[in-house]
Amino acid sequence: MSKKINAAKLIADKLRGKTYLSYIEIANITGYHPKYILKLKKEIIEGKIKLQHGNKDKEPVNKITQEEKTYIINLYKRSKVSIRKFCKFYNRRSYSCIYNILKEAGLLKISK
Repeated sequence: MSKKINAAKLIADKLRGKTYLSYIEIANITGYHPKYILKLKKEIIEGKIKLQHGNKDKEPVNKITQEEKTYIINLYKRSKVSIRKFCKFYNRRSYSCIYNILKEAGLLKISK
């Protein structure tokens, strides 16, 4: 059980009178700060508590598309420059992003 679910259960039990734990004791049990426990209490009372992060299961806004990956790979195949110069030329993605794409495609010679 996650910490937030456990904290919400303990707070709800306290609000119903099923337990005599203080909010500080609930904070110590769950590992949250006492102010956060009071914030959770307010959310439970108002019925606005969310136990799952709002961005879970959503695609990142800046995720690279497959078309852009193939474009980068084809462009790098036609160039005869180092990866650093290529990244400065492309300038839309970070060095690490381009490096990982080219490494995944097997276009980089990795020396040990």
